[in-house]
Amino acid sequence: MRIASIVPAALGTAMFVALAQTASAQGQVIPYGPPITLETAKKAMAAAEAEAKKNNWPVVISIIDSGGHIVLLQRLDNTQLGSIEIATGKALTALKLRRPSKALQDAIASGGAGLRMLAIYPGVTPLEGGILVVSGGKIIGAIGVSGVASDQDAVVARAGAEAAK
Repeated sequence: MRIASIVPAALGTAMFVALAQTASAQGQVIPYGPPITLETAKKAMAAAEAEAKKNNWPVVISIIDSGGHIVLLQRLDNTQLGSIEIATGKALTALKLRRPSKALQDAIASGGAGLRMLAIYPGVTPLEGGILVVSGGKIIGAIGVSGVASDQDAVVARAGAEAAK
């Protein structure tokens, strides 16, 4: 293996560890718990859909369990098809990193070492709109939303996550 390929990997790993340590120092590391139930996912979906409709936002809402499996997915009328994968990717990003997908978006936006996050986490969706679903102090799933601006996606996702508490 060449040094040129080892150095970026090592720096990327260091950045990932730094993100994890920062979260730990702030008391934000939340343990994984049992998977979200269908009943709870339906409550979250109803609240997220209501928020999207209130704002007339065509979005896809993807709810995954604590193992990363889709429990519910809805594409509201007139939402672009590409948002299906993006919404699920946002949810998976939040779940795997145990923090909102915006944290990764911000790390990458800062440039420099933050850009290395893209190399160490293949398939990442570093866009705001992925939110953890936490119940009883444990992660039971995540919600990802896509279809409008990322900050608007996050509004919809937060409405769903709040309803699932």
